Amino acid sequence: MTIEVRVPQLPESVADATLVAWHKKPGDSVARDENLVDLETDKVVLEVPAPAAGLIKEIKLADGTTVTSGQLLALIEEGAAAVPAASAPAILAASGGATSVKDTAAPEASGGKLSPAAKRVAEENQVDSRTVTGSGRDGRVSKSDVVNYLSSKDSGARAAGAAAPAAPKAPARFVAATRAGGSRTEQHVPMTRLRARIAERMVQAQATQALLTSFNEVDLKAVNELRGRYKDQFEKQYGVKLGFMSFFVKACVEALKKFPSVNASVDGNDIVYHEYFDIGVAVSTDRGLIVPVLRDGDLLSFADIEKSIANFASRARAGSITIEELTGGTFSITNGGVFGSLLSTPIVNSPQSAILGMHKIQDRAVVIDGAVAVRPMMYIALTYDHRIIDGREAVQFLVTVKQCLEDPARMVLHI
Repeated sequence: MTIEVRVPQLPESVADATLVAWHKKPGDSVARDENLVDLETDKVVLEVPAPAAGLIKEIKLADGTTVTSGQLLALIEEGAAAVPAASAPAILAASGGATSVKDTAAPEASGGKLSPAAKRVAEENQVDSRTVTGSGRDGRVSKSDVVNYLSSKDSGARAAGAAAPAAPKAPARFVAATRAGGSRTEQHVPMTRLRARIAERMVQAQATQALLTSFNEVDLKAVNELRGRYKDQFEKQYGVKLGFMSFFVKACVEALKKFPSVNASVDGNDIVYHEYFDIGVAVSTDRGLIVPVLRDGDLLSFADIEKSIANFASRARAGSITIEELTGGTFSITNGGVFGSLLSTPIVNSPQSAILGMHKIQDRAVVIDGAVAVRPMMYIALTYDHRIIDGREAVQFLVTVKQCLEDPARMVLHI
């Protein structure tokens, strides 16, 4: 029986996707739920699993093709065994619809019952496949099993380079020129859909909003002392490290409660005041910057926030963040300090109206009660839409964040 593989239903906010890479060839056998192809949208990379076990009979579209919901991708002969490549149907050529036959070899059995996608993620994140419990047929380990395993572990314990593979880059076009010392080369590489979307959103924000940035600085001595005092107990009890981001999320929520215009957005001639606090936290990946959203930040505990951020970070690197987790948000936080940035002016994540920028913590000499002391200081920046947020509100917002971080008891007492 021939089974059709089609593009899954894309969310309303996503019109189409780009076929990035096939993981199978005509004539290859596949297991049910095994990833066949990656589709890149302007937000995430989607996997298309095999609807049934069998043999890849025909691939209808080549890499790089733009596809829409429901479009036919491939045909699977259910229950069939692998055949030599010479008799296998060919991949449809990218031009003119012509076909050609490519040599293929019978696929090797996955070691440890890992799907190819799962094996790739496990290898790059240095995960022993024997420690991952498979949820697939006959105990087969899928990519989602590996991702879930990674999410349950402390993301800080893994090496910084342990990342899931980025979507394959489009072929580069080289332009060579001759000079006295040899040739000079220029490399023209098309933007990925995510990078193009980031560029579009950033230009849109600059063109449609009256953006202004205000600055302040925070003494993180009290936060450091709290973390030092309770970090071991916190990690033991909740299974995640106590980082800085949970303090900043909580401080921002307290400030947003006092200054609701910073949590608002513009809709035509209306100002929309959001009576909830969905905080976007910027996460850097090999594909670009994404901003997953912490829903109802005012209802989350410090542990909830740290767990969610660790989960977002590991799944962002593995490419398994969902579109729903990237949509919405009433306010965002970005931390350039992890890359060494001392000061910057972040750009608002439209249609939001403000974003807080965190920066590098640096020991500096400051005057406290008339005496010079060395303290761990951080510059913080608030970029905001001056159409609905006045300078007074922006400055007082930053002062509130500063007060909460320098005296964390305020976040507990909500004062």
